[in-house]
Amino acid sequence: MANSYDVIVIGSGPGGYIAAIRAAQLGLKVAVVEREHLAGICSNWGCIPTKALLRSAEVLHLAEHAKNYGLTLEGKITPDLAAIVKRSRGIAERMNGGVGFLMKKNKVDVIWGEAKLTKPNEIVVAKTTKTIVQPQAPLPKNTLGEGTYTAKHIIIATGARPRALPGIEPDGKLIWTYFEAMNPDRMPKSLLVMGSGAIGIEFASFYRTLGVDVTVVELLPQVMPVEDAEISAFAKKQFDKQGMKIILDAKVTKVEKSADSVTAHVEKKDGSIEKITADRLISAVGVQGNIENLGLEALGVKTDRGCIVIDGYGKTNVPGVYAIGDVAGPPMLAHKAEHEAVICVEKIAGLPNVHPMDKLKIPGCTYCNPQVASVGLTEAKAKAEGRDIRVGRFPFVANGKAIALGEDQGMVKTIFDKKTGELLGAHLVGAEVTELIQGFVVAMNLETTEEDLMHTIFPHPTISETLKESVLDAYGRALNA
Repeated sequence: MANSYDVIVIGSGPGGYIAAIRAAQLGLKVAVVEREHLAGICSNWGCIPTKALLRSAEVLHLAEHAKNYGLTLEGKITPDLAAIVKRSRGIAERMNGGVGFLMKKNKVDVIWGEAKLTKPNEIVVAKTTKTIVQPQAPLPKNTLGEGTYTAKHIIIATGARPRALPGIEPDGKLIWTYFEAMNPDRMPKSLLVMGSGAIGIEFASFYRTLGVDVTVVELLPQVMPVEDAEISAFAKKQFDKQGMKIILDAKVTKVEKSADSVTAHVEKKDGSIEKITADRLISAVGVQGNIENLGLEALGVKTDRGCIVIDGYGKTNVPGVYAIGDVAGPPMLAHKAEHEAVICVEKIAGLPNVHPMDKLKIPGCTYCNPQVASVGLTEAKAKAEGRDIRVGRFPFVANGKAIALGEDQGMVKTIFDKKTGELLGAHLVGAEVTELIQGFVVAMNLETTEEDLMHTIFPHPTISETLKESVLDAYGRALNA
């Protein structure tokens, strides 16, 4: 049948389009349903375009400090916000079109519209009601429309959206989500960021570098709460030096709006209230899965705290129905969604030796200035598990390449099991650590011990040498500090 498939994927974000491509590679007949943008939030409004914005901020920062590198730039350097945003949106559109090309190349049909499950192996696709903010790149020729479609396996990959707090709901003008923060109508002079997770602190870093007066309010006692406390404290010192104001152990309890500003009531740990007025407020208090209007309740698909419950292979409690990515729960990361997609599809296809994902080996990256990256257990969690540990640290200030780059503010922290030499966790802060963390991820995946890492030759001069020195330090053998 023309409308019958082996696999239908609902959603074309990192999890969805990777699932479709892998299924096609394995010889399955595949279709993807998308209601808004091919490539999903990550490429259109998240991972990629935000990095484009941050790159512009990085270039501005370097230009402003040109004298430190023996260079003289004529005239005042000013950011052109419209041009910065235009570049970012152009990159997003390019990514969007790239996924369309991949769908065509892999013979994956694209079904345009909103899907709803009517049976475990059937969906009905209706006309999309979602407003398209960014121009959609030309759709591939193999695009279908409204109708009823069937498949032996249906994978839900509908992603997540910004979480809203009651009474502080984003309005698109004064209270922003990351959508508005990426595409502002003008540069605010002051900004209040509610939440210091990856999204909040990245936007705080971007706008502060462009000269905006930025205040961050965090409910928990440390900035970037999921990170190792020592790394978080190091990063906070750098944010403080940049002029960013960070209020910890506090929450926004009320927001008053005026014509072109907001006044937030910030309740601190001691119960006192500080009123902070800013041009705009970014709500970055997390995301929630897009589970509504999919027909899950009628089919009896189990959910928990706004996400679909799955086993280690993406299976839900309803045979033939699967879920991957953000909609299937934390950690809500694009690379987690992609890997989950491959596991799910390979299990569906019956490949041997398919293993569930080890979430402890999923790296996390935050692209603020300085960057932060981590994998595995924090020191506190390792101790809480009763582990007898060794901890190594190495500062960028003792690394020749970091000094030559003018990027000597950073550190690498490694945590080992004292008895076995197993690498339990690695935590980095500083220039390009989001590129360095993968070395530790590979090491953990291969069950590498401290001896293996000590006998690995790292090229010189590179910032990556700090990884080895941190390992050496854990065993009292650091050579350059």
